[in-house]
Amino acid sequence: MYLVLIIITIILCVLLGLIVLIQNPKGGGLASNFSGSSQLMGVQKTGDFLEKGTWVLAISIMVLSLIINVSVKGGAQKSDDPQLMEQIKKASKPSAAPATAPLNTPATTPAPAQPAPKK
Repeated sequence: MYLVLIIITIILCVLLGLIVLIQNPKGGGLASNFSGSSQLMGVQKTGDFLEKGTWVLAISIMVLSLIINVSVKGGAQKSDDPQLMEQIKKASKPSAAPATAPLNTPATTPAPAQPAPKK
């Protein structure tokens, strides 16, 4: 079921890309090819058809993506395994380390010997 929904969504995405590429925002594109008087669809009707097709495909892709998201059952689920939960709790607790100096403190080094002042 999941694979079928993904394939349908990919096909709709390709069709949406093709319809968007056919359109021309200045009224040209596919609509300019139907400029004769014996045409089946007029220029305005072709533009309306492409616009409606764009909206239908875009909405159907959104709906399919929501359906796919709901139908997938492999998301973050609460585990009922007590051993796994105990192991997670143990790993998340800080371990009691011996009290030592932090690693980011500078090490103390003896000062270099200074020569005795001359009299």
